[in-house]
Amino acid sequence: MNDSKSCKGVLNDHSSTDNEIHSKKQCKQDIRAHEYDESDSKIENGKKASQQNGHLFSRDGFKMVASVDMCYYCFDVLNSHLFNKPLSNDVTFINDRFPIFVTWKIGKEKRLRGCIGTFNSNPLHSTLKEFTLSSALRDSRFSPITKEEFDQLHVSVSLLVDFELCKDYIDWEVGIHGIRIDLHGKYNATFLPEVASERKWDHETTIDTLLRKGGYRGSITDQVRRDVRVTRYRSEKVSVSYQQYLDWKNEN
Repeated sequence: MNDSKSCKGVLNDHSSTDNEIHSKKQCKQDIRAHEYDESDSKIENGKKASQQNGHLFSRDGFKMVASVDMCYYCFDVLNSHLFNKPLSNDVTFINDRFPIFVTWKIGKEKRLRGCIGTFNSNPLHSTLKEFTLSSALRDSRFSPITKEEFDQLHVSVSLLVDFELCKDYIDWEVGIHGIRIDLHGKYNATFLPEVASERKWDHETTIDTLLRKGGYRGSITDQVRRDVRVTRYRSEKVSVSYQQYLDWKNEN
């Protein structure tokens, strides 16, 4: 896939466990997104999802596109790479086009081990395979994931949906929307939907933080905030632990 780049991110917080968005100089589309700890339960926009007949539904009753099969596939892909095993071509989830993020965490504390995504909409099968390996092996903030770590991993897949241009910098809901900002085509950054609510940030704090993470070093005034172009989006997110993956493998 031509839009894949190896990049140094500029959207990181005050610890090395936070995710980043790449600088425009080094990367056009691949992104490291800001990410936080969560449980292994399936969530969408920060809300629990129910499961019926193997399908996930959000609280408002809409069937989710994201499925745990995508997480199982991520484990299969990394397992194939690390242990030199053949990868099955029997992919059970849809192959529609979506922007995605893949996040790897490790251990009981779910420490971040890699997260890379793209805002390009590409077919899920090939894109998920590509970003499974990119996030596990080529996140420049971390050493590549090793064989010894495999049975301690957790993986999350986020599909980004419902992109809308905001009327202004407060035209989005904390805990519901992720946002992507752009200032004069020079400074850009993103936070996934759960970030602002986890940190208990309001709209202004979130925008100011994104501006700094995007590389803006000037004074942040009300006029600067009004000049920011903000795009809001939602995410469908599913997560699976290694133990859940192993249980699934033993059943199939």
